[in-house]
Order: sequence, then C-alpha cells, then structure tokens
Amino acid sequence: MNFLVTGGAGFIGSHVCEQLLRDGHRVSVVDDLNPFYEPALKQENLDALAKTGAERFRFVRCDITDRDAIDSVFSGARFDQVIHLAARAGVRPSLEEPALYQRVNVEGTVNILEAARLNGVRKLIIASSSSVYGINSKVPFSESDPIFNAISPYAASKLACEALGHAYHHVYKLDVTMLRFFTVYGARQRPDLAIHKFAKLMQAGKPIPMFGDGSTARDYTYIDDIVQGVMACTTHDFGFEVFNLGESHTVTLSRLIALLEGALKMKAVIDPQPLQPGDVPITFANVDKARQKLGYNPSTTIEDGLAKFAEWFLGRNTRASLQS
Repeated sequence: MNFLVTGGAGFIGSHVCEQLLRDGHRVSVVDDLNPFYEPALKQENLDALAKTGAERFRFVRCDITDRDAIDSVFSGARFDQVIHLAARAGVRPSLEEPALYQRVNVEGTVNILEAARLNGVRKLIIASSSSVYGINSKVPFSESDPIFNAISPYAASKLACEALGHAYHHVYKLDVTMLRFFTVYGARQRPDLAIHKFAKLMQAGKPIPMFGDGSTARDYTYIDDIVQGVMACTTHDFGFEVFNLGESHTVTLSRLIALLEGALKMKAVIDPQPLQPGDVPITFANVDKARQKLGYNPSTTIEDGLAKFAEWFLGRNTRASLQS
C-alpha cells in the first residue's frame, strides 16, 4: 500500500515509517523539520529511512498549516491510508504558545482531513494523547471516560482533533481511528522528554529537575509496543474508533529516576522543583479495548525498555565522541 505519514521525521513517526518500509509499503513523509528540537536529529531519521526504503520512500518538507502545500502532496500521489502524527507536542510548551498549538494541531488536522476527503483517501489514523483525560478521578483511564477536564492547551488541541475526526466520519464517512498515546519512550526519543532529558543531564553531571515530591506517576510505553498498535490499525476498519495505547502499568517519577540510574550506571543529582501547571498526577491506560479489537499486546516492561533506551543512548554518545 501507499502511506502518507505526517510528522514522519520525528520520534514516533520515524519508527512507524521504518516498520511500514520493512513490510514492503511505499511511504511518503510530510514534516516541516521545525526547531522545537534540533532539526539535525530529524534529518538523521530521514536519512535512515531513505536507506531502508530506497525508491519506496519520499520526503516532502512542508507545514501542515499550509493548505496549498498539503493539497499538492495529496494531488501528487494516490494514498491508500494517512497516518497523521504531525503536531506541536508537549504540555509545558503549550502553556507558553497556546495559539501556535491550536493553529498547528487543530488547523493542521483539518487540512489533512479535508485533503484526504477531496482526494478519495477513506482511512486515517490520527495521534491523540493521554493528556485528553486531564485530572481523571478514575484509574485506569478508559476510552468511555468523560474527557471534559483538559488542563493544558495541548490537551485541548488534541480533544479538538478527536472531535474533528468524529465529524469527518459522521458527515463524510471517512474511516478514522484516534490513538491516545501514553508517555512513549525508546530509541530516538525527543530530547525534551523526561527520560532522554534526564539521561543527558546525568551524563553531564548536572542536576535533573524533579517536579513535586516524586509521587506523580506515568504509564510509560515503549516505542515498539506503540508501533505494534499503529500497525494493527492499518489492517482494520472501524468507521470511527478511539483506542488507548499504553503499557497499562504506572511508574512514579522517583522510581523512574532510580531505574534510569541503574540502566545508565550513573548517579542522578536531584533538583527539587514545584509541580508545574498543566501536569496531571497520574496517567494509566486501560487497554482492554485495544487488546480485544486490535490484538494489541504491550510486552515491554519499564526495566527492559530502559535497558534498550540506555543501550541506544550510550551507543549514540560513544559514536559522537569518536567522531568529534
């Protein structure tokens, strides 16, 4: 099949594209390589994908808020499916630039949905986020839980994307699957995300910020398990459906730091900080629905996942030292 993957140069997107190419599909990537984090890291991902896919891989640099550019991408190829992962990410940065987050995440998603509709692409898989649950009084979080308690502009933008996906299914009969990702980590993880950020600071002998007393908990999900869930969606038609993709286990911040110390064989220096606006106390995915309908089977423990992350992180930094 012929896939369009938006945000395919990024962390999750590059892993999804890699799997699609390994499975023999054609893949076009749309990404603007914006400087939210170092664009050279995204270019490395693209270079690796080009080697993996050769003539089956194509990259188009453009902004999803540029409707004319997006229309050109769709008119230049007949896509079987769209996997829409492009977005401005992160809770805390969205507090600083809320308008940017709405423009990219909401307007950009409208542009992708509309281009798909006008060009006969009937199936879309769209990234949402566990942040849509806000401060949820019930754990673990289920797809049927009310989601009217968003506490960050980022979460609000993802709620809007889910509503748009449902509207395009209802009115235009597009097949739309929304995936609520829970704290994804692994090789090629964005450097602003906690595990990668902490690892870099620990390696440099600098203190790592611990927001709150360390009791906040996250459902850390290894990238391979996320990719398995995304791939399963490409082979199913649901009309409109929402799935949690998580590991369905929680890890407190203090335990995460301790486990990361063990994986890296480094000691962390803690810099206590107050809780940040927009942060939720816990995320915890109920994945029963994904197990039943997708055959989703997350299998990477936090211990094994951090060991794999550490192997990538230390290997990457060793190579960088040898090249410098």
